[in-house]
Amino acid sequence: MNFNNLLVYLIVTILLIILEITYFLIADRFNIIDKPNERSSHTQITLRGGGIVFYLGALIYFVTSNFSYPWFFLGVSLMAFISFLDDIFTISNRLRLTIHFIAVYLMSYQLGITELSWYLLLLSFIIIVGTINAYNFMDGINGITGCYSLAVGGLLIWENTHVSFIETDLLIYTLISVVVFLFFNFRHKAKCFAGDVGSVTIAYILLFALGLLIVKTGNLIYILFLTVYGIDSVWTILRRIYLRENIFKAHRSHLYQYLANEAGFNKLGISFTYGLIQFFVGYGVMLVARKNYTFQWIFAVSILTFGSILYLMLKTWVITRYVKER
Repeated sequence: MNFNNLLVYLIVTILLIILEITYFLIADRFNIIDKPNERSSHTQITLRGGGIVFYLGALIYFVTSNFSYPWFFLGVSLMAFISFLDDIFTISNRLRLTIHFIAVYLMSYQLGITELSWYLLLLSFIIIVGTINAYNFMDGINGITGCYSLAVGGLLIWENTHVSFIETDLLIYTLISVVVFLFFNFRHKAKCFAGDVGSVTIAYILLFALGLLIVKTGNLIYILFLTVYGIDSVWTILRRIYLRENIFKAHRSHLYQYLANEAGFNKLGISFTYGLIQFFVGYGVMLVARKNYTFQWIFAVSILTFGSILYLMLKTWVITRYVKER
């Protein structure tokens, strides 16, 4: 990395800070806020939609890269637009999911996988849309989206130095936007929340990069770059189904929410820990990706099994000790 690159990244950082502050003024003027309710993990009114800076980072890359990845950018623009509207108004699930599937089709076209069998393509669409929405649902306490995205994005940049599957600046600009967001969000009293526009947009960007990596290598082991969110999301959904709850209704029954709200652990510490664990798991994935497929399968099954056992033990302890007493 030469001096000119560093200068460019510094300029991008300053520009994104200015744009983020400008958005704060707009959000304050038009009352784009998040009011706490019984499902919230915060207690004060906070600006919503600060995660728009993730899209702005992608926009800057798109313009300065001579419009690279056009179908991806059209898809992320649709995602950011419908999600921002959802932050301001209440968009019907049917319309929102329709846009999501269109955007995922555009991502798939950019990835060059639209020639897959229709059932494999449909399955991939469902998985990607589900993952994006799970990423959105995991955005419940200060810093968690930023810390986790920083970990996943960092892993992707690191692996890109070995595999070269994506233009590095797209990831770097994205991580710069994440750092800018964390400056305002990684606080006990956050200046802003990501909003749907933030969590959905960053999920789309990271999944696109992850998709490029999997297509380039033909190796599905890299899905484990999302292990921590995956375990928390899947087991939470299964528990809610068991309790006959509406899984599409807002809630705060993820492990990180129980730890923060019921058990009273430090929220910033929880967010940092989620990102840190994912980073170390991802580092293991990068090492294992060079091994044979048998070794990779053993690693994947072991990580998911061991991680699930630890998760369920910790969640059971928290619920038994803190939730049922209240």
